[in-house]
Amino acid sequence: MVQINFALREVNCKIVYYGPGMSGKTTNLEMVHQKAPPEATGELTSIATEGDRTLFFDFLPLDLGKVAGMTTKFQLYTVPGQQFYNSTRKLVLQGADGVIFVADSKKGKMEENIESLRNLQENLAEYKLDIRSIPLVMQWNKRDLPEVIPVELMEEKLNPMRVPSFEAVAFKGDGVFPTLKKLSTMVLETLNKKHGGGRRSMAPSGPPRPAAPTPPPVAAPPPPTAPADSKEQQLLAQLAANPNDLKLRKELLSHYLNTKQTQKAVEQLILIAQIQESRGNMALAQKCYQYILKLDPTNKIAQSKV
Repeated sequence: MVQINFALREVNCKIVYYGPGMSGKTTNLEMVHQKAPPEATGELTSIATEGDRTLFFDFLPLDLGKVAGMTTKFQLYTVPGQQFYNSTRKLVLQGADGVIFVADSKKGKMEENIESLRNLQENLAEYKLDIRSIPLVMQWNKRDLPEVIPVELMEEKLNPMRVPSFEAVAFKGDGVFPTLKKLSTMVLETLNKKHGGGRRSMAPSGPPRPAAPTPPPVAAPPPPTAPADSKEQQLLAQLAANPNDLKLRKELLSHYLNTKQTQKAVEQLILIAQIQESRGNMALAQKCYQYILKLDPTNKIAQSKV
């Protein structure tokens, strides 16, 4: 979900690297962070999970121009590849403006690629997003291996939509930036189409009009009721810009507990625990996992930690 900061004149877009475990998502992100000019990247943040990591940082492309006179900034994320962490993958995918699917070219990995792509489609659908309409780029990684799946077969099995695709050797940097640049361009093109060229609907429309006279109390209609999830949407919008903010996450957790949205509360607790682990606060993380088991005694992530 695009975030527009009129005060800073910035348009913030979210790009997620998706794919099976060990396909090269993290390598792509680390290579971008390593090779991009220092002034173009923010701090690389890692949230550790057992056997995988969620990484993210801000990226300011220097050659893509502006939208409605505003600077374009991208938040780049990876997701854990293992099916075990689907709740985390789903949360990271929330608010995504574009996806890079990193497929493993190693011989014998086709079924894992297909399953991960199917999982991407299902998780997008939960946010009412269609994999056929969201900006999507495919990357065929590990093309340097001695035994690889032919590109033609990967196109046939994984890219029936014929979205742009790139061969890559991510650990060498080959194909990493062309993949990212293509998706970034697609995201900005989609943004401009949605906002009528990006100049009228995105820019402030000038000073607000004077308020209309207040009608007599007896004739005034009852005030509209705020949507039940308005607080959730407000917090999620703030977290899109500050995903590691524990205060916001705890506030969202409290909202889910108060509104009896148990599954969402569990998902937030998992993220809070992972953030605490990344900061070395193992005792606090343990308390989170113990609380998760009170809410959901069958939760496999918490069971593996307690």
